[in-house]
Amino acid sequence: MVVVKLATKILTIVKKHPVFIGLIGLLIIIAGFFTIIDQQQLSSTAAEAPFIRESSKAEIHSAVPVSAITNDPKQVQVVLARVYLDGEISEEIVEETIWSMEDFWAQYREWELIDQNEATVVFQQKVDDISPLLKINGYFGISDEGTLNIYDGNPAGEKVIQSFFQINTKELKSHQQRELQNGIPVLSRDRYEEVLKTYKKYAKQEM
Repeated sequence: MVVVKLATKILTIVKKHPVFIGLIGLLIIIAGFFTIIDQQQLSSTAAEAPFIRESSKAEIHSAVPVSAITNDPKQVQVVLARVYLDGEISEEIVEETIWSMEDFWAQYREWELIDQNEATVVFQQKVDDISPLLKINGYFGISDEGTLNIYDGNPAGEKVIQSFFQINTKELKSHQQRELQNGIPVLSRDRYEEVLKTYKKYAKQEM
């Protein structure tokens, strides 16, 4: 009986308000349509999700340097700069293959790091000796102005390597003047220091 009465009331409402009831039906149909579309989109996204994750992994791996993955050795150019007592600097260039950074730094622990970048490492070392150039071809001499110099070869060539101090030539003995004019070979560190000590006594005092 209750069902019959409810059905009767619904029919009465439909007869009195047919337009209103039609709008409600239309809204129900539209809502059902959009529900179906949303379900299809969710299904499509779920199906594509694994491919999106795989793509992200590939991008991450491609951003990692190859050397970090394969542990390939690193090639660098090593510059070894030696600074001698006379101020001369010699440079030696070495191509190094680095398998272990720890071993590399240990190999050059006696050197001072001056500069480095991806391709080059520069080390410096102070040598407690005169340079090979002075030993082979260095000569003490005196300039026309009375300055004690070391020359590359005979002083007559005027190729000055290193300058020291002004000498009071009037106080020099005749054989000392001849020696300086002809050139005194440097030969060794001991000779280098000996000549400097000898002629330091004749240095002009600064006013």
